[in-house]
Amino acid sequence: MRLFKKRPYISIQKSTSQNGPSVPDGMFEKCPQCKQSVYVKSLGQERICPNCHYAFRIRAQERLALTVDPNSFSEWDGEVHPSDPLQFPGYEEKIQNVQINTGLREAVLTGQARFNSIESAIGIMDSHFIMGSMGQAVGEKITRLFERATEKNLPVVLFTASGGARMQEGIFSLMQMAKTSAAIKRHSEKGLFYLTVITDPTTGGVTASFAMLGDIILAEPGALIGFAGKRVIEQTIKASLPDDFQMAETVLKNGFIDQIVEREKLKSVIGQLLELHVDPEGTVKEESK
Repeated sequence: MRLFKKRPYISIQKSTSQNGPSVPDGMFEKCPQCKQSVYVKSLGQERICPNCHYAFRIRAQERLALTVDPNSFSEWDGEVHPSDPLQFPGYEEKIQNVQINTGLREAVLTGQARFNSIESAIGIMDSHFIMGSMGQAVGEKITRLFERATEKNLPVVLFTASGGARMQEGIFSLMQMAKTSAAIKRHSEKGLFYLTVITDPTTGGVTASFAMLGDIILAEPGALIGFAGKRVIEQTIKASLPDDFQMAETVLKNGFIDQIVEREKLKSVIGQLLELHVDPEGTVKEESK
């Protein structure tokens, strides 16, 4: 008989928790402008920084909910999706991943909606989809947006947000600048109204084409607006540029946009502009030409 038996021991795992309260992920966001940590719920539906009033980047569906009349949106050309004309390495996988993450087929959502009961064609670019870059499908959807608006005598309201042409599609993406501009020209020749709302950021080939072709061009406060990036320009001219270079406020001073409108007021301002410039048939009113 064994007088001494080895007792079974209970294994104890070291706790990884630290003393003190823990903060769940996603409760705070850092404001890109004032660099302060902001409690997410304090941003509100409009996602505005309570410290510096910076307008955070929002998704296309969020923008839609903030601006158009409830239950008035119907999507156009939702079946249009990106192609890979250059067989760029990893591009198809990247597209599939971002489609899952955003719920969009491409970087722009287009359709028909009402602003203050005025029927309009609407396009919303989403910077969460490969930085809102413009490829063939984006150019095709925007071109169709203007072509259908021309057929239906509708004004167009287009929210831009883009890093420019999509490098994975090369020259095919650059060709969209001329393609979209031609469609806008035909829309204008029919006497129809086009309103651009520039959001952060709008750069590159988008700025050089349809973003700056509106009859009236609005922008959100602090939006980055330009063609080439600040660092590229500084390297080219061998000189430093001011901190507010390419900010909406500076662009307004230089006459490239018409007005800066805070996000909370955009829906009201867009409705007022449509009422002032669009007659019941959709064409621009004679007194506003």
